[in-house]
Amino acid sequence: MSKRRPAAAPLTKEQRRQAARKAAAALRETERKKRQRTWIISVAATVVIVGGIVAVALTVGHKSDNTSASGDSTLDKGSQILATTSHGAQGKTVDGISSSGSEQLAFHVHSHLQIYVNGTQKMLPYGIGIVPPLSVQSDQGTQFAGGGKAIYWLHTHDESGIIHIESPKERTFTLSNFFDIWGQKLSASQVGPAKGTVTAYLNGKKVSGDPAKIELGAHKVIQLDVGKVIAPKPYTFPSGV
Repeated sequence: MSKRRPAAAPLTKEQRRQAARKAAAALRETERKKRQRTWIISVAATVVIVGGIVAVALTVGHKSDNTSASGDSTLDKGSQILATTSHGAQGKTVDGISSSGSEQLAFHVHSHLQIYVNGTQKMLPYGIGIVPPLSVQSDQGTQFAGGGKAIYWLHTHDESGIIHIESPKERTFTLSNFFDIWGQKLSASQVGPAKGTVTAYLNGKKVSGDPAKIELGAHKVIQLDVGKVIAPKPYTFPSGV
């Protein structure tokens, strides 16, 4: 026969109170840990949501910055140019000259413009008459604007000084038209940002009066001197231009 275990002695009143206090404390600790876990999960979820919103905002902002800067980032800002095209025409018709998505070649000739400010030559920027963002390429260290959002009948592709006259019909264009598209001033006392007495030459001969009225045309060589007068420089157009 198995031996019967002796009955446990009944708990005293104080022992029962201590056991009740321990049970209550254990329950409170369990509830505290549950609340802590819930709070941690909630905070983590909030961080993820906020982080996602911030990431989207930064991405959108970055894209927006790139979009707004993309046009400006392709402009010619070389130290030798007279002025950038940042104030140039953006697609609206200027002096009756419109822009389009492609070049108009029904009437296609070229003029050349060289500018001297107090004896120092200043280059024309690439992209005059081409609406940014530009498609800029580099050929042996020389940058070339092949195209852009739109292109005017008067424009430049590089810093050579060649003005491309590409129109859907033959008409008279003046130096004033070109400067208006460029967004620069031209008068007998100012060429772009350069101010002073302007001496103009056309095909090596001095031209009196307002230089803005000089007409562009096939293989016309134009020189503008601001301040110090420089003897007219000859220019040879590249073969096929």
